[in-house]
Amino acid sequence: MKLGVICDGISRDLTHTLDVMDEFGITYAELQFVWDAEVGDHSPQQVREMDALLRGRGVPVCCLSRHIFAGMTKDNVPGDALHVRHMEALKRVIGMAQVLGSPLVRIMTPRKEQILWGSHGAEKWNVAHGAWDAMLPLIAPAVDLARAEGVTLVVETGNGTMVNSAWTARRLIDDLGARDVLKVLWDPANACWCHEACFPEGYEVLRDGYIGHVHIKDVMVDTPKATLEVRPMGQGQLAGQYPQLAEALRAEDYAGVVSFESVYHPGDGDFEAGFRQNVGLFREIFG
Repeated sequence: MKLGVICDGISRDLTHTLDVMDEFGITYAELQFVWDAEVGDHSPQQVREMDALLRGRGVPVCCLSRHIFAGMTKDNVPGDALHVRHMEALKRVIGMAQVLGSPLVRIMTPRKEQILWGSHGAEKWNVAHGAWDAMLPLIAPAVDLARAEGVTLVVETGNGTMVNSAWTARRLIDDLGARDVLKVLWDPANACWCHEACFPEGYEVLRDGYIGHVHIKDVMVDTPKATLEVRPMGQGQLAGQYPQLAEALRAEDYAGVVSFESVYHPGDGDFEAGFRQNVGLFREIFG
């Protein structure tokens, strides 16, 4: 499979990150924070410099990942000041993607409301009424923009966002009628928080053409204690599921990129050391 890495998980110094990627045979660059800024906040000159550096090293960009729509709530409406800021940022990121040749641009979703649907009493007493329906018109203009600009959006299954599972990601795409231009950036570790198993449950929900990009890390969640621990690869709750997922993706000839998300450090804040500790098993499973 095609292997990538979220570059700032190694370093925001792109030259150094490319050196490390070359050392470990990682081909694709996913850009989130580069140098002193998040993607979409770089100057045109910086984007050209980035493009020259990446093309000069023969490294394709697989995804530009800005936190579009993250932090919004069910009280935001299309066209309000915050929504306009996110849409303007999305336009900048799409322009950057067109320069760098990135086929994908990530979006997120607004803050999570815990119970979206219910029955037998829950629909009256427990559901966050209207939260899901209020989100759809916030995302719809991004879908329209992507169609017009010829790029594909990927919505991440995030921590603390309305879409936090394979199931909710697929429902968003279906509710928007956007399978042509919106795919899932599936992060199975993030979905652990809502107790959705990666394999087979999550995979079965998304296997019918919904997956556009994949993030890989390993974690241990304790939802009652509101605690999340990033674990070394193979030592978290996804250890037994990732080999099965990799086998299934190979069997269906998955054409997208699997990006290693290097968010583990060995206790000292050194994320590059965490990458070096874990990339071998990542490559063994998904390579």
